Amino acid sequence: MELASKYNPADVEGKWYQYWLDNKLFSSKPDGREPYTIVIPPPNVTGVLHMGHMLNNTIQDILVRRARMMGKNACWVPGTDHASIATEAKVVNKLAQQGIKKTDLTREEFLKHAWAWTEEHGGIILKQLRKLGASCDWDRTAFTMDETRSKSVIKVFVDLYNKGLIYRGVRMVNWDPKALTALSDEEVIYKEEHSKLYYLKYYVASSTPSEGASYAVVATTRPETIMGDTAMCINPNDPKNQWLKGKKVIVPLVNRVIPVIEDEYVDTEFGTGCLKVTPAHDVNDYMLGEKHNLQSIDIFNDNGTISEAAGLYVGMDRFAVREQIEKDLEAAGLLEKVEAYTNKVGFSERTNVPIEPKLSMQWFLSMKHFADMALPPVMNDELKFYPPKYKNTYRNWLENIKDWCISRQLWWGHRIPAWYLPQGGFVVAETPEQALELAKAKSGNQNLKAEDLRQDEDCLDTWFSSWLWPISLFNGILDPHNKEIDYYYPTSDLVTGPDIIFFWVARMIMAGYEYMGDMPFKNVYFTGIVRDKIGRKMSKSLGNSPDPLELIDKYGADGVRMGMMLAAPAGNDILFDEALCEQGRNFNNKIWNAFRLVKGWQVAETEQPEYARLATDWFEAMLARTAEELNDLFGKYRLSEALMLVYKLFWDEFSSWYLELVKPAYGQPIDSITYGKTLAFFETLLKLLHPFMPFITEELWQHIYDRKPGESIMCSPLNALQAEASDAQDALLKRFEEFKEIVSGIRTIRQQKNLAQKEQLELQIVSSKGLDGEGWGEALAKLCNLSGIKAVETKSEGAAAFMVGTTEYAVPLGNLINVEEELKKLEADLKYQEGFLQSVLKKLANEKFVSKAPANVIEMERKKQADAETKIAALKESIAALKK
Repeated sequence: MELASKYNPADVEGKWYQYWLDNKLFSSKPDGREPYTIVIPPPNVTGVLHMGHMLNNTIQDILVRRARMMGKNACWVPGTDHASIATEAKVVNKLAQQGIKKTDLTREEFLKHAWAWTEEHGGIILKQLRKLGASCDWDRTAFTMDETRSKSVIKVFVDLYNKGLIYRGVRMVNWDPKALTALSDEEVIYKEEHSKLYYLKYYVASSTPSEGASYAVVATTRPETIMGDTAMCINPNDPKNQWLKGKKVIVPLVNRVIPVIEDEYVDTEFGTGCLKVTPAHDVNDYMLGEKHNLQSIDIFNDNGTISEAAGLYVGMDRFAVREQIEKDLEAAGLLEKVEAYTNKVGFSERTNVPIEPKLSMQWFLSMKHFADMALPPVMNDELKFYPPKYKNTYRNWLENIKDWCISRQLWWGHRIPAWYLPQGGFVVAETPEQALELAKAKSGNQNLKAEDLRQDEDCLDTWFSSWLWPISLFNGILDPHNKEIDYYYPTSDLVTGPDIIFFWVARMIMAGYEYMGDMPFKNVYFTGIVRDKIGRKMSKSLGNSPDPLELIDKYGADGVRMGMMLAAPAGNDILFDEALCEQGRNFNNKIWNAFRLVKGWQVAETEQPEYARLATDWFEAMLARTAEELNDLFGKYRLSEALMLVYKLFWDEFSSWYLELVKPAYGQPIDSITYGKTLAFFETLLKLLHPFMPFITEELWQHIYDRKPGESIMCSPLNALQAEASDAQDALLKRFEEFKEIVSGIRTIRQQKNLAQKEQLELQIVSSKGLDGEGWGEALAKLCNLSGIKAVETKSEGAAAFMVGTTEYAVPLGNLINVEEELKKLEADLKYQEGFLQSVLKKLANEKFVSKAPANVIEMERKKQADAETKIAALKESIAALKK
């Protein structure tokens, strides 16, 4: 079958992806080979492909495809995450458009809508990954709320509760007033905000304004919380506030009388050193309240409006109250002053609204036990991070870990398996039937029925299911030590973003040691954040993020994959520029055209020329050297550099040097030995490129030789490339670099002297053997159109010369150039160089400059002087030679 004259990805990509699927080439079953396992970071079930997914999954596919070619049993498991907060918000919005409120529905009715939404939109992202070329074992596709994963989550909850590691209690939590749920500390993003510092007057209770009453001043950024104040606190060691000891003060506007308490927690330098204490709405105030036995007044409704308990501003939004209360305090003479103030405010990672610290009954997981297990293997490099700088981030979090709030006030998710008894108390069980038996035993009432029990309304944090991902994908929770988990676990590499190092990476490590007694993966490769070319994070709101599928349509999947990887060093942010995808497409075209060139040659059973033998020996050495470097780069997860290495090997060495050397003269055939080796080289290059560019490499690999049905480049072995370059090959590579310099020297002379390629030149090697040995002369003659090569004691008069190492090479110009024009050109250049030298000497003669300029600047000027002097000497020599 003939290849098209131009490469069109659309003709190739869909065809080969279907071929891979039809032949089950992504499929993996346990066997005797070494396993190579990757679990996909599960994207949100209702999400669509964005540039971060593109990068992450391209890297995973590169690793999986290479492992497959290295003879390993590669298994890449795909799946999606139910994403409680994000998905529930989308379902609520959709229902609102139909005039339905979530509160109008029962839990069961709402979940029907959520499942319908998931079935309609779920899996879109996985289908999109196929366009990218992702070689996942699609038969293994999992979902965090499918039966196996759901049962695993519930089993783990019950197990951890029975171990005493899960508890229920009223604690201060991060509350999202938009999503109406608690969040873990890791789901709060702190942003710097330009706000205000309000100085409020708290009058001492024993005095009155008519008596010239005294007051204390409290500085706060949140005056809307004063309705929840139950104390004022001072530092007992603060001399300026000693007069307040034992007093009571009146909360402005609210008129509640509250005690002044003393605690060294108070920062004497902040504001006036007086702190208002609102135990229900600040985590530090909550601790003070516990310590000093203060009343706790919750003044906020779940949606961030003011509750009845506040007594003022009831029903108003918290930020509207902040504006209004400033005016009311001012009018009442209770606001001393307002200052501009910059502080950090916590925002919900999911809804991007400011969180409210709130006292709430929640379920928590004790984390110290897990942190103690998960820290040593990472710090000891048993489990390796790439780049290793993230070890410190990991350590800091684990050493300062707080208990994980695992309950969410949502319906979409795994419902907490706790059932409340009519007389109070609760039981935790995997099923309603088990719960009923436990409840009967706990209450002593054998007449209890299932309907007498009430299951907890909350569901579990989404991360509580994905922390089990590497285990639950192989059913290791429900069926420990089954054949698959024993074979595929621990997995090999995890590819993820550093932004979920706490949410997901650390927690998977914890679950791995708790339930498997081993790490969940051996290596973690942290990708950077994809930014635009001027460094802004890509986002829908900025409109600076291209649609990945449109990029694939425009440049082809291979072009986009290459564009992403050229910009993607591990752990560093990716400055993505569409021009890189264009570079990727151009490279595809280069490969395609090179292949068409080679396949277009006529072949004859003639003797192999020496220059061709030299070229094939050299390129074999290049392949051995590259394989060594490539293995080293893959071992260090330097994938961007690995791609660049193969890119240069193909573009520079193979296309620019090798093919030029062996290419037969126009209309002439190539010898069969060289042609056979050239096809073999091309196959090897395609194999090296395949993990990065799977589609074009499959298409051309199928065209090199006749292949059997079902054969694929993705299963062809790369192991043959494991041999190290020999000493003889290293020596040959060194000599070839010298050869390239000679060719470049001759080509430079042609360019400078305006000599056409058809003009035959003679090359003189002055007082040295230069590149002796068979083949070199022929190779030089072929690439440079030489009439001959001579070893001479002295070069011809007027010859153009250049040095390579310690050997001088010369090209006699004879009648090839117009001496008059050449003299004019050389004399003009000499005049310029002499003028330039004078300006440098003048600067160096200036004592002021020499005494004040930094040493490196002076060194640079001296280098300019030496370079100019060398050029002037060479120009004078050339002029003298032409004048003879």
